[in-house]
Amino acid sequence: MTQDELAEQARRLFAGRVEFLKSAPSLKFLPDPDVPEIAFAGRSNVGKSSLLNALTGRKAIARASVTPGRTQELNFFEVGEPTVLRLVDMPGYGFAKAPLKVVENWKRLVRDFLRGRVVLKRTLLLIDARHGVKPVDGEMMQMLDEAAVGYRLVLTKADKIKASELAVVLAGTQAEARKHPAAYPEVIVTSAEKGMGIAELRTAVLEDAG
Repeated sequence: MTQDELAEQARRLFAGRVEFLKSAPSLKFLPDPDVPEIAFAGRSNVGKSSLLNALTGRKAIARASVTPGRTQELNFFEVGEPTVLRLVDMPGYGFAKAPLKVVENWKRLVRDFLRGRVVLKRTLLLIDARHGVKPVDGEMMQMLDEAAVGYRLVLTKADKIKASELAVVLAGTQAEARKHPAAYPEVIVTSAEKGMGIAELRTAVLEDAG
């Protein structure tokens, strides 16, 4: 299949059925591991909900929380009829105001999910284009490396900075990706607001799920 054919297949897939399946506050609530899964990870307020909405072409498939760090569960969305793949919205990290116990629970849930989920094909790690890779993102990358889960770095909010600044952040993010064994070398640049990179991201999700 050519890249153009794959892109068209991805467009059609996401134009079809996309439904919230369930939230899993712990591993015992996970859905059966019967279809490929693509997880979305990122710092609180990185724009994960907006990107999921743009990816699926829905207004509010993923609710953007006003309070950073509110999502403390794994949220599962089914794509396709019958279900072709699932998107997993992981709890945001790097929330400074969360109690220590909440942070520890988050780490345990995410680490156990990453290490034990056989149908998890890829994690998309979202990085805010205005800030680039921060130390807390580096910690998440290390967690993914240790779990041996392949991941792609995705820059969000690319429309919020000048093209010259974006080029610098992109080069820095690519350089960071090369340091990590489980990271995909290519970085996808997106803007949920402007639709930038969304078609490319859909294609990547379908390709990774395959």
